[in-house]
Amino acid sequence: MTPPTVLISGAGVAGPTLAHFLARHGFRPTVVERAGGLRSSGNPVDVRGPALPVAEELGIMPQLRAAATHATSMLVIDGKGRPAGRVPMPTSKSAAGNREVELPRGDLAAILQEAARDDAELLWDDTVTSLRQDGGGVDVTFERATPRRFDLVVGADGLHSTVRRLVFGPEPDFVRHMGVWVATMPLDGPSDRPHDVLMHNTPGRLVSIHPSTGRAMVAFIFRGPMVDGFDHRDTAQHKRIVTDAYAGAGWQVPQLLERLRQTDDLYFDSVSQVRLPSWSQGRVTLLGDAASCVSLFGDGSSLAMAGAYTLAAALAASTADHASAFAAYEQAHRVLTDAKQRAAGIATAMLVPRTKLGIATRNVAARVLLGHG
Repeated sequence: MTPPTVLISGAGVAGPTLAHFLARHGFRPTVVERAGGLRSSGNPVDVRGPALPVAEELGIMPQLRAAATHATSMLVIDGKGRPAGRVPMPTSKSAAGNREVELPRGDLAAILQEAARDDAELLWDDTVTSLRQDGGGVDVTFERATPRRFDLVVGADGLHSTVRRLVFGPEPDFVRHMGVWVATMPLDGPSDRPHDVLMHNTPGRLVSIHPSTGRAMVAFIFRGPMVDGFDHRDTAQHKRIVTDAYAGAGWQVPQLLERLRQTDDLYFDSVSQVRLPSWSQGRVTLLGDAASCVSLFGDGSSLAMAGAYTLAAALAASTADHASAFAAYEQAHRVLTDAKQRAAGIATAMLVPRTKLGIATRNVAARVLLGHG
């Protein structure tokens, strides 16, 4: 019997995880990725909760720990540059029995891609341009590769999913701006506080410096409405938006904005949630942020790994009935994603308070949690 073929759009976190487990179950996966190679690391992410057993089954926990960041606490900095509170991080090595790992997102993607390297065909620097499905399969055209036919297609291509747009409809129908924006970029060298994530707030704005794994990362997270004409690929526009949002801010912000103007390694996007009535149509389904982006604060990478494992297991259990497999995957995984989406507003309020009073209240809470001022 010919192994079922599955096209996976997206080689970030969900895509390679799915490819590995599909191959284990006798499928023949192909992964297509728009980027020409590994992306920059971006801000660190956590592997925890439902992703831990997936990582253990993949056999990648040693690699994850080797790539882990060294941050053990978040240090709140007040308007005069003084420490205002310190909060231990959940991934701190001081946590008894803790198995969680924080590492740069790019390192996580690289480890997962390596784990799937022998399991899947990988098409770099390419993307899907059209999908036409019938009762027996899906005809796919690519920007570069020759057209091909697959038994199934999975869109694991993120918040701005091409597969979702082609099959389910325009992005605005499913993507909801959460009133917050995020920009991240690397600095040239290490942080002078290698174990602390520095956090400085003004009303509606946060700047953080994460020590990462030696090359510090900066994040600008700020409140603001959707921008008319926003283009998630227009870096010049992104730099203008961030610079305008942080005009007049103190602490190290002026120097960091100058760095932002010069960098060619900037990530910027709306903090958004994705909600669809169904994650599947016919022989096409969605995975990770493409299906259920839970916003910046919702364990997206861990949920992507867990969802990939669940989808592969469901397809293996119903090889001849993809509709039942897709339904079983969605029913099981929505329990996790819906809970995280409901909690996103709480995390936003803690990280980016709207007012001076909110910042002061949060800082007092940080001091109380630490046990000293």
